[in-house]
Amino acid sequence: MKSPLLSLPGAVPAEGRDEGVAAHYGDLFREQRALADGSGLVDLSHRGVVTVTGSDRLAWLHLLITQHVSELAPGRATESLILTANGHIEHALYLVDDGETVWMHVEPGTQGELIAYLESMKFFYRVEVADRTEDFAVVYLPAGSIAEVPDGATVRETPYGRDLFLPREGLEAFAAAHGPAAGVLAYEALRVEGHRPRLGFETDHRTIPHELGWIGTAVHLQKGCYRGQETVARVQNLGKPPRRLVFLHLDGSEVLLPGHGTPVRLAADGAEGRQLGFITTSARHHELGPIALALVKRNVAVDAELLAGDTAAAQETVVEP
Repeated sequence: MKSPLLSLPGAVPAEGRDEGVAAHYGDLFREQRALADGSGLVDLSHRGVVTVTGSDRLAWLHLLITQHVSELAPGRATESLILTANGHIEHALYLVDDGETVWMHVEPGTQGELIAYLESMKFFYRVEVADRTEDFAVVYLPAGSIAEVPDGATVRETPYGRDLFLPREGLEAFAAAHGPAAGVLAYEALRVEGHRPRLGFETDHRTIPHELGWIGTAVHLQKGCYRGQETVARVQNLGKPPRRLVFLHLDGSEVLLPGHGTPVRLAADGAEGRQLGFITTSARHHELGPIALALVKRNVAVDAELLAGDTAAAQETVVEP
C-alpha cells in the first residue's frame, strides 16, 4: 500500500520490508535530530493493522500470546509475541485496548497469516478479528511530541513515543499539521540505538525470545497456556539461549554499511575466521555514527573485538551471556 506522503518534496521510497513509505526526505541526520528532539513524525502506514472486538477479547488473547493481557487496562500499551510449538518467534504484536477494541500493528504483510491463526483459535469465544489496514494508518510520534491526537485516532503510548492508529484519509492533513515527516531510516537508527528488536530483522526461523531481550517486555513469565510456553519456561529455568543480541559500534571509515546477514567473526581471526553470528540491522546515527545490532553465539566474550564482514566492530552487551 503506497503512502500519499511519498509525494512530499524530497521523498525517497524505501525498499524491501518497508516498501510503500519513505526511506527519507532528503536529509537523514536532520530527520533523526528532529525525532530525538521530540518533533516531527514517521509514516508507518505500510504496517498491518488488526483489531479484536467482543466481550471475550482480552481473556481469549491471553490464552494465545506471550503477554499477560487478561486485565489489560484501557489505554495501556504493551507488546507480545506469538510463538510456534517449539517456542520460535512467529509474530510480534504491538497492542493497546481502548475499552472496546484491541488494536495492534504488525510487520507489513504479516497480518493475513496472523488473522488466519487467530480465526482458527476462536472456538466458542465471543470475539471478532478484522484486518483494518486499508482503513487505518500507523503514525509514530517521538517522545516529547506535543502533537494533538485527532478525533477517530487511537493512541498507543510507549516510553519511546506514541503510535497512532489514524484514519487513513486523514494521514496527509495530519502530516501537514504536525510535520516535518521523517523517513523509516531515521526511525530505524533510533530503534537500533534503543536496542529494540524487530521481527524479520533480528529474528530468523529459530529465534527464541530470550536471545533478543524480549523476556519481560513481550513475554510474561508468570503465565502459561500459550503455544511455545514450554520452551520459554525450560530456557528460563534450566538453560541458556544459544545466541544473544549485541549492539555494535562500527568503524566509521568504511563507506558501506554491512547489510542484514553479514557474517560476524572475531577480529583476531580475520575475515576468513569462523562465523560467530550475523548482522541483523545496521544504520547511520546522527551522533554515534555507523551502528548495528547483531545476533552472536552466547559464548562470544563480551569484550571481544569483532568483524562485521570487513568492518571492525566494538560490542556492547544487550543480552547477558
